[in-house]
Amino acid sequence: MTRIEKVLDTVLGGHAGANIPFGDVVRLLDALGFESRIKGDHHIFTFPGIDEILNLQPRASLAKAYRVRQVRNVIVKYRLRFRDFPQV
Repeated sequence: MTRIEKVLDTVLGGHAGANIPFGDVVRLLDALGFESRIKGDHHIFTFPGIDEILNLQPRASLAKAYRVRQVRNVIVKYRLRFRDFPQV
């Protein structure tokens, strides 16, 4: 199991939302095919065909827990899967 797959399991598991490294969430969204742009400390992610926009900010080196919940909700709602399994 790759690191990205472990992050996906953690995000989808619904626990430890406050203890996921910000960089891991960013890599997960990249692996799922989200397009990103950065404006200050805001990392804004969009996905073709999905109207919802994910706006992530780090808290120290971790992702904010409520933003991890939003990521989980979008992944589940749209049944997103990896386009290619990254070698991380």
